[in-house]
Amino acid sequence: MERNEFLKRGFGSLFGVAVMAACSKTDIDPTTSTSTGGTSTSTGSTNGSSASSCTVTNSETEGPFPTKSPAKFVRSDIRDGQTGVALTMNITIKNANSSCNALAGALIDVWHCDKAGNYSEYGGTGMQSVNYTTVDFLRGRQTTDANGVVSFTTIFPGWYSGRAPHVHVHIYNSVGKSLLVTQIAFPYAICNTVYTTGQSYGYTKGAQDTLNERDNVFGDGYTNELATLSGSLSAGYALTHTIVVNG
Repeated sequence: MERNEFLKRGFGSLFGVAVMAACSKTDIDPTTSTSTGGTSTSTGSTNGSSASSCTVTNSETEGPFPTKSPAKFVRSDIRDGQTGVALTMNITIKNANSSCNALAGALIDVWHCDKAGNYSEYGGTGMQSVNYTTVDFLRGRQTTDANGVVSFTTIFPGWYSGRAPHVHVHIYNSVGKSLLVTQIAFPYAICNTVYTTGQSYGYTKGAQDTLNERDNVFGDGYTNELATLSGSLSAGYALTHTIVVNG
């Protein structure tokens, strides 16, 4: 079964939303975007900014390519030889059960596809024709500091048919109890810049075919999953995002 068929038959039925039509450049994510001196900024979710703005972030699917042995990948630089537009991810975890205070000591796993839309640890099947079963790039684990923050050095993820660009995140408490599986959504304007002008960095597929609001996984709403990004192709991008859990 092809990956987009899996998404439609599996996750689409899960959320009651089918993968919808390809995006148009006139229908974009409702974010605030600015551009100054070649640097672009798109402002995403403000959830978790205070006790009165503290909604548990949406739970999303892990699959179909979750990290098989997350504890093996304790590293902040998850590129493992992958090239592309540089991306630094700063993720803050807040605890809804503690007035949205920072959650220190939590284990955070992240994983995402490469610039061509393929995942490590998988492949050679209808789900993903390229065989990457012997490599483990773009997967990592870190522990939140006293401010609830983890940082990862990576590349700007690519996209694949039927899904908007995204990063998977699995949050555990300090003793390994699963608290939340979610995904981070990306603002369309910056994605469009990377995918349509970043050919020299290896992004050769062109514009993404699915917007956040037409993505079956984000069919339950993505407002609290939308990251803030700032930067440029040459300098790289910085992603900041707060995830709220019941700690």
